[in-house]
Amino acid sequence: MILVTTAGKVGSETVRLLRQQEVPVRVLVRDPEKAHSLAHAGAEVAPGDLGVPASIDEAMTGVETVVLVSPGTPAQELNVVASAARAGVQHIVKATSKASADSPIARRRWQAEIESGLAASGLPHTLLRSNAYMQNILAFAPAIAKTSSFGSAAGNGRTGTVDARDVAAVAARIAASPAPHDGQAYWLTGPELISNYDVAAVLSRLLGRTITYRELSFEESKEAMVRAGVPEQVAEMNAQAFTLTASGDAEWLTDDVQTILGRPARSFERFATDYASAFS
Repeated sequence: MILVTTAGKVGSETVRLLRQQEVPVRVLVRDPEKAHSLAHAGAEVAPGDLGVPASIDEAMTGVETVVLVSPGTPAQELNVVASAARAGVQHIVKATSKASADSPIARRRWQAEIESGLAASGLPHTLLRSNAYMQNILAFAPAIAKTSSFGSAAGNGRTGTVDARDVAAVAARIAASPAPHDGQAYWLTGPELISNYDVAAVLSRLLGRTITYRELSFEESKEAMVRAGVPEQVAEMNAQAFTLTASGDAEWLTDDVQTILGRPARSFERFATDYASAFS
C-alpha cells in the first residue's frame, strides 16, 4: 500500500497515475467530500489531518511507501515521518524544492528542516527537488483573462519550470518501485528555460490576443497578490522567490524527468495548450 499525504495538484495526479497501474494507494485528506474522483478511481480515502498524529497513524496502517507532499509545514511533515518510522514504512518519496537552511525564503528553510528530520529518521527516502511549477502561472489566470496582462517581481529572470503532472509521474514511478532510488535527490525541471516574457508570448499565440507582462517591484508584487486574496505570509514568500528568480536563482535545467520517465518533460507550450481555457 502506498500513502499519498495530500490531494493537491501533485498528490491527486500521483494517486491517479498509481491507480492506472492498479497499484493500491491511499490518500489522506481533511475533507473526504473533495476526494470523490480519487475514490472513483479506486483509491482508499483516509480522513485525517497532518496536524493530528493519531489520524496519520491510522492512515499509515499497512503502508509500505509514503509520497510526502504537502504545503511544507515542518511540524506536519515531521508528524508524517515519525508516524512512518513507527509503522515500519520502507520508503518515503519527499516532494521538496531548492531547500536551504539559510534561505531568505521561509518555506525553503522549512523544507531544509523537514529534510534534516527525514535524514535523522533513518528511513530510506528519495528527494524530488522541483523547480517552479508551471501551474503557478494559473494564479495569474484571472488577471490575464480580465486584463490580458500580468506582472511579478521576476524581472526577465528565466526558470526551468516543470509541469506538476510530470512531478507526479516521477513520484508515482519511484513510489511503485523505490529501491533503486534510495538516497537519491532528483532535480526536476521542464525542457527549457523561460521568462515571463516568454510566457506572455506563448499565451498570446495560443489565445489569439496580446498578453502583456509587466515587471513589478517586490512590494508591488506582494501587494498585488494580497489584493487577489493570497495570505500575506504566502504573498511575501512568493514575491521573495520572484525577486530571486530575477537574479538567476531558478535558471537551472536537468534531464532527470526524462531519465526517470523515459520521455521528455512537458514544455510550457504543452502546458499552456492544456490549460488554455483558464486564461480565456
